[in-house]
Amino acid sequence: MRRAYVNTMKLVIPAISENERMARSIVCAMVSCLNPTMAELGDIRCALSEAVTNAIVHGYGSPEKPGEELLYIAVTLYADRSLKISVRDHGRGIADVEAAREPLFTTDHSGDRSGMGFSVMEAFCDRVEVSSEVGAGTKVTLYKTLS
Repeated sequence: MRRAYVNTMKLVIPAISENERMARSIVCAMVSCLNPTMAELGDIRCALSEAVTNAIVHGYGSPEKPGEELLYIAVTLYADRSLKISVRDHGRGIADVEAAREPLFTTDHSGDRSGMGFSVMEAFCDRVEVSSEVGAGTKVTLYKTLS
C-alpha cells in the first residue's frame, strides 16, 4: 500500500563540505511544512549532517577536482507526518556495511574520525537503511515519524 505524500524534493549539489550546511537548511525548511517540534527538527539536522558529511568524506575523500563529484538528496514528506530522506553518492562505496555500522568503526587511522556516524544517525531517526557497492557509491536513507 502506497502512503499519500504531502511533498517531495530532489536536490543535487557538489560534494564539498561547504554544502553540508546548505543541505541541512534546505531539507529542514522543507520538513518545517510538517510543523515539527524544535527537538524533532534538531534530530533531523543532526542525522542529515552526518549522512552528508560521511558521503563527502568517505564517499569521495580528497577528490582531484573538488566540486565535480555530486551528492543526491531526496526528501519525501508523508501525510501521516513521517518523512524519508535519502543521501546518495557515486563514490568509493563501503566494502562491509555491517562492520561500518558498528559504533567506533572507522577506516581513518589519522584519528580525525570517531566512527560514530551511523550510530548518530540511528540515535536521531526511527530507522536507517544503508546500501552500498564498492566503486559505485552508497545510499543512506533516514526515516522519521514526527509526533
